[in-house]
Amino acid sequence: MSWDDYRFFLSVARTGQLSLAGKQLGVDHTTVARRIKSLEDFLNAKLFDRSPRGYALTRAGERLLPTAESIEKNAAHALDNIGGQQEKLAGRIRIGVPEGVGAFIVSKAAQELCEKYPKLRVEMVALPQRFSLSKREVDFAINVSTPGSGRLKVQKISDYTLHLYGTRAYLASQPPVREIADLKRLRGIAYIPDLIFDKQLDYIPLVDPDLVPHLTSTSVHVQLHAVLNDGGVCILHDFMAERYDNLVRVLEKDVAFTRTFWLIVHEDYASIERIRVCSSWIVKRMREMLK
Repeated sequence: MSWDDYRFFLSVARTGQLSLAGKQLGVDHTTVARRIKSLEDFLNAKLFDRSPRGYALTRAGERLLPTAESIEKNAAHALDNIGGQQEKLAGRIRIGVPEGVGAFIVSKAAQELCEKYPKLRVEMVALPQRFSLSKREVDFAINVSTPGSGRLKVQKISDYTLHLYGTRAYLASQPPVREIADLKRLRGIAYIPDLIFDKQLDYIPLVDPDLVPHLTSTSVHVQLHAVLNDGGVCILHDFMAERYDNLVRVLEKDVAFTRTFWLIVHEDYASIERIRVCSSWIVKRMREMLK
């Protein structure tokens, strides 16, 4: 039995699906099923309960999980200690990142990493969700809030600001906006309220609890392009909006927010050279570009 057997076990334990585990591991689901069966035969124990909803750990599987995770950590550190830095910074580094800063800031820093380390493959997971670092969904994450618990290292990256924006053309076609109450006459663009995954992104109730946006999306890019298409007004990151000359701030003093980007890394993996070097570079470049 090899580390590879535990790698298959961990992937199924974390995803609960053979197909998803296969995608993570770069194999088909039948290969995953075969490797899990082989591991169960070797250990003479049933590790998963199968059902139409997926694979759930049995008690034996739950007992094996911390051992497998410890082997995973030791394997990662062993790989990290072999070869020079050019070899260490090879393979995949997966970053969990908010969509807006991922597109406008982190993608540039990631491109620079790829140029600096040709054997490195950078994956930016830009989904509206929180990522589990203990389950290795990502190697490190950039969040807009700090985690409540867990064996995690948290580092402040930088503050950023947001304001309410609309195009010159849209605002010229509407009655003048002089106070918060006037916003009710405009078409609002925002996140879908019940799908906001982080309370730090729920801006509208802080402006006026009675405001109801007319066009909503889980994607900040959809919101941005709706504004650019003269669709209404929206609270946007300044580092995004300032790239478009036709966007202007609305009630600049009354509708203004300051938020913070945080780097989150699991304690067990923070010292791995690949993760340490890549996360340090991302933090450095984000601070420079967000000034």
